[in-house]
Amino acid sequence: MSYDFKTLSDADFEDLARDLIGRLLDLRFEAFCAGPDGGMDGRHSSAEGAVILQAKHYAGSSVAQLKAAMKDERASIDTVAPARYLLATSRKLTPKVKGDLAAIIGSSLKSEADIFGPDDLNGLLRDYPDLEKAHIKLWLSSAAVLDRVVNAAAHTFAAITRDEIAAKVRVYAQNPSFSESAAKLEDQHVLIVSGPGGVGKTTLAEMLAYAYLAEGWELVPIRSLDDGFASLDDAKQQVFLFDDFLGRVALDKHALSMKDSDLARFIKRVRSSANARFILTTRAYILEEARRVSEYLADQRLDVSKYILDVGIYTRRIRARILYNHLLVAETPPEHIRALIESGKLADIVDHKNYNPRVIEWMTDRFHIGALSAADYPDAFLEGLRNPKGLWDTAFRTHIDDRCRHLLFALFFCSQYGDDIDDARVSYDALHQALCNRYGLPRDPKDFEEAVRILEGGFIAISGDQLSFINPSFRDYLTEYLDDQVLLREFAGTSRRSDWADAVWRQGQRGVTLGSLNPELAASFVGVAEAFQNWPTWKRHKADPRSMVIADGSNASRLKLILDWWNHCKEPRLIAAALALASSPPDGWDSWRDSEPAIELIRQLRDGDYFDEFPAAEELAQLIEAGLLRMLKSGVSSDDIEKMSDAIEENQAHLGPDICTAMNQLIADEFAEIYQRASDMDSESTLDEYLDTLTRLAPRAGVPKTQIARAADAINERKNEVADKAESAEAPAFIEKRDDKNPFEDSDLIDLFMPLLRPVSC
Repeated sequence: MSYDFKTLSDADFEDLARDLIGRLLDLRFEAFCAGPDGGMDGRHSSAEGAVILQAKHYAGSSVAQLKAAMKDERASIDTVAPARYLLATSRKLTPKVKGDLAAIIGSSLKSEADIFGPDDLNGLLRDYPDLEKAHIKLWLSSAAVLDRVVNAAAHTFAAITRDEIAAKVRVYAQNPSFSESAAKLEDQHVLIVSGPGGVGKTTLAEMLAYAYLAEGWELVPIRSLDDGFASLDDAKQQVFLFDDFLGRVALDKHALSMKDSDLARFIKRVRSSANARFILTTRAYILEEARRVSEYLADQRLDVSKYILDVGIYTRRIRARILYNHLLVAETPPEHIRALIESGKLADIVDHKNYNPRVIEWMTDRFHIGALSAADYPDAFLEGLRNPKGLWDTAFRTHIDDRCRHLLFALFFCSQYGDDIDDARVSYDALHQALCNRYGLPRDPKDFEEAVRILEGGFIAISGDQLSFINPSFRDYLTEYLDDQVLLREFAGTSRRSDWADAVWRQGQRGVTLGSLNPELAASFVGVAEAFQNWPTWKRHKADPRSMVIADGSNASRLKLILDWWNHCKEPRLIAAALALASSPPDGWDSWRDSEPAIELIRQLRDGDYFDEFPAAEELAQLIEAGLLRMLKSGVSSDDIEKMSDAIEENQAHLGPDICTAMNQLIADEFAEIYQRASDMDSESTLDEYLDTLTRLAPRAGVPKTQIARAADAINERKNEVADKAESAEAPAFIEKRDDKNPFEDSDLIDLFMPLLRPVSC
């Protein structure tokens, strides 16, 4: 692989040159401060006394510019008078140019061979491939790797452009967390990256995933564990990425109970597969809350704690590089960078107690910088660190109008990953109309398009047909801003999807004391509950109308929401809405999404421990049970049988005998059709788990031992077929980059940032 090094910053290129030439000469070059004349075109390094290496990152510059820079350096070189001078440059060189440079450098250059151009550096990378892997940014920014990432993302929800990926790689400041987390991931096959908001959890997870992708693994970004189960294939080398996997549900014990058993099962599947890796991110406090309320996540046998990694600790050098990289990639105006340097406040920013990469990202964003003069930039930067919420407050309250704020409100209650533009429009139109009518605001049919146009790049991002917040910190800001019961009651009745209504309701619960009721907000949802019966749970995929995708919350989740509202306000219309929905659920009951929560609802209705005063409890339980029975008789997928059977077994005392009989018949059918079932599976771990499941379920259905043995033979036969085709993956060769232990003084800090002032011609 050959590089032009254009994706590297000056500092990255200097690091690479030190490592490559140091390996060639068996010398350790240490970075040191600027020379007598400032020496700002390169980082000088020394080893063995008077051996000097200088790096000139001029890939986008002309030969004349490189020669002029070296003429400026001649006085410094003569002053230092090294025994040997070495030059590395990313500017392409001809033999004639090398000769010209040698004449400019003078007698300190012992041979033209001590001038290393990009071809020479690429040759050293081929000789020392471990150094290529050590410089993750170089490796991941190669054209071949970027193309792999783009191609992988094109087939997932994580659609992203090549330029966006390249920018992410350039911004990343490599630090010890990469090699440490990579080692944990290889050891356990599962890594949960946790830490405070904004410390770089997602960035670290993405860099790890891209590194596997660069080695030929398949990247599978997922939004749910169901996505993961559907994609897991032992015959492929796969790395699964689940960003913010707990989201906000960890604060809701009931919601978490719908997910944690699947998480434990998926982790078990990944750990048993040689060809699978699983990377998850979550905020530390959410993970701890989840472990507190979840028997699965707290199970010592799962030992989730081994996968937790705190990425919130950065050395001064790394903090500086994060800031440097963001300023570079954002193409921050030179006058703003000069103001930072000359103000003497760079050190205050890098050393600030509230230093956070997310704040750094926002304070170097073009949208934000555009509102600040160069003179005001250093103080504004420090104020952003002192009061991160203030970063959004001024822009939200004063820089945009009501139609834009209404779109941000609507998007807040959509999925944390963003929303389809058409669906966002529906939510926006209803909310915008209601708020305009309520507060006497003007409204225009083109308000949605205008709001999107104004907000793009500053508050929201558009990727394909998806809208999302441009920065997660804005969601944090709105979470606090929308802690307003009066405003939420206005929002409630405008809901056009049940999951949107659920998000409004959960937001409203934040401001209510634990155990108390919220009758006014609950009553605001009555009309919404009555509309649930008419809202589809599935819709056709835009790109492939033959397939279906989730459109909204499941029928069981809708019933749970109605009953929760009734618990708070005792509105009789909610009883009728629940009965109507259970009688005729849109799109019918779904074994994948409805079975477990629906059975749990039946138990709660019949044992009186939750909905103890619901007057139609038994009638509603019978309607749900009748729907589940119809679903069982029409057939349930093999993947759903175990979950549903476990739920029935656990709640058997509250279910009619017909449910148990129908479930047992499905189990018996699995054994009867074992050869067909096994032939549809291409993963050894899947087959092992399937056999374990059948063996465990067989006694419930009274399956004889002869049939169990026949099933085992069929599955083992299929495993042998799969094993012949599968190849175990080799782990990526993650090499830990040397962490420079030299002190990083204020002079080093200024020296790092000065090259950003140099104009580069392309």
